[in-house]
Amino acid sequence: MRSGRTLFSSSSLPHSYGGTSPGVADMFAAMPVALLVVRPDNLIAEANGRSEALLNMARSAIVGSDISHTIRVDNPTARIDLWQAEQPIAAYDITLHAGRNAAVQADVMISPLADYEGWRIVTIHTQSLAQAIGGRRTGGGTRSAMGAAAILAHEIKNPLSGIRGAAQLLDTNAGEGNSGNPLTRLIIDEVDRIAALIDRMQDFTTERALECSSQNIYPLLDQAVHLAEAGFAQNVKIIGQYDPSLPFTLCNGDALVQVMINLLKNASEAVQECARPTIRIETAFRHGISVVLGEGKGNAILPIEILVIDNGPGVPTHIQEHLFNPFISSKRDGQGLGLALVDKLIRDMNGFVQYVRDEKAGESAFRLLLPMGATA
Repeated sequence: MRSGRTLFSSSSLPHSYGGTSPGVADMFAAMPVALLVVRPDNLIAEANGRSEALLNMARSAIVGSDISHTIRVDNPTARIDLWQAEQPIAAYDITLHAGRNAAVQADVMISPLADYEGWRIVTIHTQSLAQAIGGRRTGGGTRSAMGAAAILAHEIKNPLSGIRGAAQLLDTNAGEGNSGNPLTRLIIDEVDRIAALIDRMQDFTTERALECSSQNIYPLLDQAVHLAEAGFAQNVKIIGQYDPSLPFTLCNGDALVQVMINLLKNASEAVQECARPTIRIETAFRHGISVVLGEGKGNAILPIEILVIDNGPGVPTHIQEHLFNPFISSKRDGQGLGLALVDKLIRDMNGFVQYVRDEKAGESAFRLLLPMGATA
């Protein structure tokens, strides 16, 4: 490892050569996000223009300052010091007191430089940008779903049982040998349909922790695929591209199957108008991916990646920011609960879910990141 040398400075960064091509210093200065270079002693060695704007400080005041003093993390219950992390880490939706500015919500990405021991690159994505790239980690949508579900369950489901009972009584009074009044039958069927919807919403009302264990995810993925192929995805080609060396995953088996069914159903509906509707499931091991958990849970290393990819048109831009919130759907008859439940279940397993769109390939993907379980 290289150490004890100046890695970045205005004079050491190469500038454009021949007057035609940008150099490293030019690209560093033009980065659209706040970017800092931090030394092993936690002092900031370099800062770009976006950092000056974010911190409301001149570069001369930023360079040489201690990053833990210049950018203060508002999370007193956390069990991890963000600025002492020795591994790559991503902290989503955390509150920062940046320089002389008021507190801001941001995503922080820290990447150690492999050839320079102790040196790190820090990028800070303010909340609007973090949401635009799909890197949200807030639990606001889940909490609002839980509150809505609890209220609706209390205010609607009990009266529904009374309506259903009255309709059954009217149907019984129609007399023996009578097939029943079609209007009362309609009432009963509609009440049952609404009750089933309320039951689905009640999935959000529980805050009890999921029991997770080390599991081979491939039987779970196969179970979800078989259920999809036997039902809603009968006319869709589902391809599995699996990493055979993937270690066990720390998860709840039932919850992961439910998550995969929801994502496969979402994907199958997205490709209905495609000439060759295709869903691809990929797995991979990703080294060095960490996520800071909320509520003082510390950080989680999430190397297990599952991708559910479809060749549909993708999610409309105007709802991408709120995609995992309840009641948000691009489908005419969509209830907007499937992805909200996916987000909650993955979060309960200390994982992370993200939507990404590759316009060049014409594909959309939901990316799941989960912790690794104990060795079998």
